[in-house]
Parts: sequence; structure tokens; C-alpha cells
Amino acid sequence: MAAMHTDPHAALDAGLAALGLDPALAAPLRRYLELLARWNRTYNLTAIRDPGEMVTLHLLDSLSMHVHSRDIASLADLGAGAGLPGIPLAIALPELQVTLVESNGKKARFLREVVRTLGLANARVVESRAEAVDMPGAFEAITARALATLADILAVGGHLLAPGGRLLAMKGAHPDAEITALPAGWRVEVVHPLAVPGLDAERHLVVVGRAGPGGA
Repeated sequence: MAAMHTDPHAALDAGLAALGLDPALAAPLRRYLELLARWNRTYNLTAIRDPGEMVTLHLLDSLSMHVHSRDIASLADLGAGAGLPGIPLAIALPELQVTLVESNGKKARFLREVVRTLGLANARVVESRAEAVDMPGAFEAITARALATLADILAVGGHLLAPGGRLLAMKGAHPDAEITALPAGWRVEVVHPLAVPGLDAERHLVVVGRAGPGGA
């Protein structure tokens, strides 16, 4: 599951091309990765330290869901951690308003530094646990890359979704057991297989909405 190229710059360029994204995005994405690598030496934001693997497993993995996020106006990234997938999506989709929800103070400080340094006018940081964010119905979508099960994500962040809003959950293998365990009032609308350039592993985007009247 290593990068497609030994050169991380080439891996990023090739990955952006494979995903149909503007090659000009490479520059701000590299700046983000440089900040992540620098802060990671002190704050241990991610266990992945190899530059090539960071390109594939962080940047391209996050960006693989961009095509399913284009028609969304507002997105909350719950448990954003080092900013994945929220920061890459904010870079790639400037019309998307991204709120990065992170309760860890060090990680939140890093996220604020990234937003400031990259001039991401469409991103903001909320230093809080997801369940404590007092913004009911404020977002068209919420996402979480590796936070918890589908049921757990909805338990802490479902209140943030507007009527008709959706959870866009990034998963590895098709999460049949998690889908079966969805709480009442929620249903899976679609599961999109994701192709991450340079990664030979399963990835899926699970789209969950409210069941019943007003859910669609």
C-alpha cells in the first residue's frame, strides 16, 4: 500500500491527474504536507511519516471523495485530527465551507495554523467534541475518516445535519456489519467504491441520510 512513485511530488501530480483534479492544487497540498511533517515531529499528529505514503494515504485518500462533495455547500469534519479529509477538500473545493471539529488542543492549534498559512477562507476550526458543538442543523453534510462506527458518528454528530443532510463516512472494506447496526431513523442511501491512486486496498464512501419523510 505504498505510493505509486518513489518521488512524492510525482505521486501527487499523478494522483491529481488520475482524480481529475487541477494540477495547480499540488502547490497548496504540498505546503499543507510540509506543515504536517514539521508539526508532526513535535506533536505526533500522524503515525505515517514517509512522504510518499503521506501523499497516498493522507492527501489522495482524502481527495478520492471530492467528486461526491462538489454539490455540498457546508461540511463538518468530525474528529478532524490532522485535518483529513477536511483540509484537502477545502483546498480542492473552494466553494465548500469546511468546519474542522477537533477536541484535542494541539491538533486544533495545528489546524488553525494550516488555515492561516494557506489562507483558507472557506475553512474554520471548532475546538470541541462533536457532541458538544451547539450548531444544530447547520451542515449539509458531516464526515469522519476514521472516527468510529457509523452508529457512533451519528450519535455524536447527527444533530449537526440539516434536514436532508447526509453523513459521508470514509471506510475501508464495505462495512456490512456497521450498516446493519444503524440506529432507527437512518438509512444508507448509497455506498460508493473509491479508487485511491497508488493504493491497492478497498475504500468506500458510505452515504447515510434520515429515513422516512423529509429524509431525502
